[in-house]
Amino acid sequence: MENDSLPLLSDVNERFRRIREIGSGTYGHVLLAFDRDLQQRCALKILPKSTTKYRDFQREYNYSLLLSPHRSIISTYEDRCYQTADAFVIVQEYAPLGDLFESIPPQRGLPEKAVKTIMKQVASALEFMHEKGLVHRDVKPENVMIFDADFHKVKLIDFGMTRKCGSYVRRLIGSIPYSPPEVCNALNNDILVSTAMDVWAFGVLLFCCLTGNFPWEHAQDSDVYYNEYIQWHRRYQLQRRCKLPSQWLKFTNRLMRLFKKMLDPEPLKRCTITEIGKYYDNRWMHDNTHRRRLSNEDEGVEEDFSSSGSGIESNTITTSSTSNTDFEELTQMMRNSLTTFDHLTSIDNQKKLSTKLVS
Repeated sequence: MENDSLPLLSDVNERFRRIREIGSGTYGHVLLAFDRDLQQRCALKILPKSTTKYRDFQREYNYSLLLSPHRSIISTYEDRCYQTADAFVIVQEYAPLGDLFESIPPQRGLPEKAVKTIMKQVASALEFMHEKGLVHRDVKPENVMIFDADFHKVKLIDFGMTRKCGSYVRRLIGSIPYSPPEVCNALNNDILVSTAMDVWAFGVLLFCCLTGNFPWEHAQDSDVYYNEYIQWHRRYQLQRRCKLPSQWLKFTNRLMRLFKKMLDPEPLKRCTITEIGKYYDNRWMHDNTHRRRLSNEDEGVEEDFSSSGSGIESNTITTSSTSNTDFEELTQMMRNSLTTFDHLTSIDNQKKLSTKLVS
C-alpha cells in the first residue's frame, strides 16, 4: 500500500458524519462517526501526518487488519483507510460502552467474576498475537473496549506500539505503571521486544481490575510500593519467611503464585500468557482482606501477618493509609504521563518524544 494509493478525502466529513470525539492522545484522536455510504457507526482513528510517518501508519494498519479476525480484537475494516491533506485515517468498529479504565470503580475494583471474564478474553487476544510473533507493548485498561455491561464481549485495541518479537526499540522517556522493569531501567536505546513485556503489563492490569488501584507508579526500586513487592518476591524465591505488603493481602495464595510468575522482575522467568489459564478456576480474592491463612499452596513459605492488619508499620501500604496514593490522583498522573506510551512508533519517531512523568 503506497501513500499515493490511499484514497484522498478533501475532509473527513466528505464520507463520514462526525458525532463526537471519544479519545485523544499524542498519537492523534478518535472520533465516533457515521459512515454515510455504509449507513453505520464506526470509530475513526485520526493520525496527523505532522507526527506520524507513513510507514508507521502502514504498519499499524497492517497489524490491525491482520489481527482483526480474532473475536477479542477490535475489527479494522479492510480497504477502509484514507488520508486527508494533513492526516491518515483508520476505520474500525465502535465499542458503545467505552474503555475498561472508565468501568473500574476507584479504590474497589470490579467483582472477581467480571475480572475473570475480562481476563480470559484479553489473554486470548494476546496469545493470538504472540503466536504470530507480535508483541502489543501497550496493554492497559484504556486499550480494552467494552461492548456489553456484563463484560462478555471486550476487545483489545491500539496496535500503534506493536512490534515483532525479537526486534529492538528505543528507550522510553519516563514510565507508567504498566512498564516492565527492563523498560524502566534500560540504560541504552536498544530494548529487546519480547512477549514477557505483555505478560508484565497484563499482571498490572489484573491488579488494577481487582483493586481499583495501581500497584506502583513505576517498576523501579525508587518506588516504595514496587520495592516492597520486589523484597517479598525475592524472599519468596528463596523460600524464606516473608511478610506480604498490605495492598496484596486481599489476594489468595493461589493468585499470589500467579502474580509471582507474571510480575517476575526477570523477563526470562515470567510465565507465558497461556499459563494464566491454569488459574481461572481458583478463587482469587479473600472475603477478609486483613488476614490470609497459610495453605499448602505457599510451598513452604511462611508469611507473617501478625501485625499487617493494623496498617501502622512504616514499610507497609494499606488501602486506608494516607501514604497510599489515591486512585483518582494516580489516575490523573497516569493519564498525564501516557503521552510517553500513546505514540511510540519507529526509532526515528522516538527522537521527537519529550514527555515527563508527573510525580
